[in-house]
Amino acid sequence: MLYKEIHIGEFIKERVEEQEVTTERICNFLNEDEKFLEEVYNSKSLDSEILLRFCKLLEYDFFRLYSSHLILYSPPSAVNKKVQKSEKIPYFRKNIYTQEIKDFIIKRITSGEMTLQDIIDQYSIPKSTLHRWLQKKNTDQ
Repeated sequence: MLYKEIHIGEFIKERVEEQEVTTERICNFLNEDEKFLEEVYNSKSLDSEILLRFCKLLEYDFFRLYSSHLILYSPPSAVNKKVQKSEKIPYFRKNIYTQEIKDFIIKRITSGEMTLQDIIDQYSIPKSTLHRWLQKKNTDQ
């Protein structure tokens, strides 16, 4: 499951291979040596500043992996609970699903891995939203 367990080093290594970025270029960009790069590849988590630099170098938003994890696996908030918006930090709505999340969920349904009710129970995605995604998928084919 792509978003359940995130090993960021593996994702970075995979992206480096896809983009065919040389070790020398990465080391120069980060101002680090090859030993550091190997440590990154073996790391389950990274400092956000380093991760941001990899995002820029590899032109990929690795933070989105964590956002997707939050959308899928964080407990649903209470319906009547008032959300206090901070004036000092940005506020993000949880119910915005990326295309990657939609594809992930649709794949689990169409493969028979999970039923609609399983998805509703585990991820707290409304039934009407799931039906809309499936209808759109069927009209796009």
